[in-house]
Amino acid sequence: MNFLAHLWLADRSATSMAGAVLGDVVRGADLSMYPPDIAAGIRLHRRIDAATDRHPQVVAARVGFASGQRRYAGIVLDLVCDHLLARDWPAHAGEPLSAFCQRAAGEVAAAGVWFTQAGARAPEAAGFARLLQSYAAPAGIDHAVRRVASRLRQPQGLVDAAADWPSVASSFRAALPELLRDLAALTP
Repeated sequence: MNFLAHLWLADRSATSMAGAVLGDVVRGADLSMYPPDIAAGIRLHRRIDAATDRHPQVVAARVGFASGQRRYAGIVLDLVCDHLLARDWPAHAGEPLSAFCQRAAGEVAAAGVWFTQAGARAPEAAGFARLLQSYAAPAGIDHAVRRVASRLRQPQGLVDAAADWPSVASSFRAALPELLRDLAALTP
């Protein structure tokens, strides 16, 4: 699960959206410096990541990656899930995608001090909303792959693993509702 799916799950459970994103930023188990709602969102993010990695649909999808690319399969599948969720948004939410992205980005940006505290840049609401909305288009996923790859020591490995992400998405589309249902069961 990438940003959009984490935010969708946080929203469904009335958990901190900022915590849902901070789960990718904050390191360590001690969350005492964060407000309780943000700490709960970080913990939920971590439970979702762990459950996603063990989910039978995700495990089966990883097998389809070449052996040298499997270490990047999780990243590719996270982005594919956000793409599929964005593309099929009306099947998963009653609120329009653009409205959800603006609302979620506003909540995340309002907690900017906690991103700075964690050593990250505070998100800007309008830019973050555009990023979330971009996941609906193939160009948005291509951009996300390049952005994530630029932060890796060996970026070409991710670029290569993601080269055929549209066919991975096509294969995984039928599995997404089950995965989302199972992950939603983890929410408080």
